[in-house]
Amino acid sequence: MQSFNKIIAVSLVLAVMFASSSFTVNMHFCCDKLVDMAVLNKAQVCDNAVKAQTNPSKKCSFEKKGCCANKSIVKESGDNFQKASFEMENHKLIFLHTFFYTYVNLFEGLEQNIIPFRDYDPPLIPKDFQVLHEVYLI
Repeated sequence: MQSFNKIIAVSLVLAVMFASSSFTVNMHFCCDKLVDMAVLNKAQVCDNAVKAQTNPSKKCSFEKKGCCANKSIVKESGDNFQKASFEMENHKLIFLHTFFYTYVNLFEGLEQNIIPFRDYDPPLIPKDFQVLHEVYLI
């Protein structure tokens, strides 16, 4: 159960971190093919190795100027979180102090399991002579 709680807590932390962060993905396309993709920085343009490739369709060649395109995907951070004000009033402070004090002291000393009557003998049970001898008062 504790491992399940930890997994849920970590996943919630990652979800909040992803929702509150921003990043950019830059992509460089040549002839409708993805040449380079970069996260958080600029994508590199076509280099000589890519220009040396042969293009069988001849519609788009690497030497043409308008053949390459850059595309950017921007994920902006969510800044719509509410700012919480933390103002403690006197009665709330007293309640919290009392609650934590009693909660901490609630489980104090349970590890020892003290039995106060362990060293004492049980009391003698008095015998009921009337029942023992079957003599009843009528």
